[in-house]
Amino acid sequence: MESTYSKQAEAFLEKQTDKQSARIKRAISTLPAGDVKKLRSIKDGYRLRVGKIRVLFVKNRDEIHIVQIDNRGDIYK
Repeated sequence: MESTYSKQAEAFLEKQTDKQSARIKRAISTLPAGDVKKLRSIKDGYRLRVGKIRVLFVKNRDEIHIVQIDNRGDIYK
């Protein structure tokens, strides 16, 4: 499946260390596997847990759009 990133998600990944960024990208590349839960607040939205980081995404037929990446305490505000 192909993944696209929002501007916020790209900016968050750029701020991370190379090791942390690679870890997040590796987890995204394995989607839809992983610690994924359906969200109630976003139609067709899901969240992926990567340690203390949360990745919010929308899954279409052949594409996964990464909506937001942030720390656990900040992403749901």
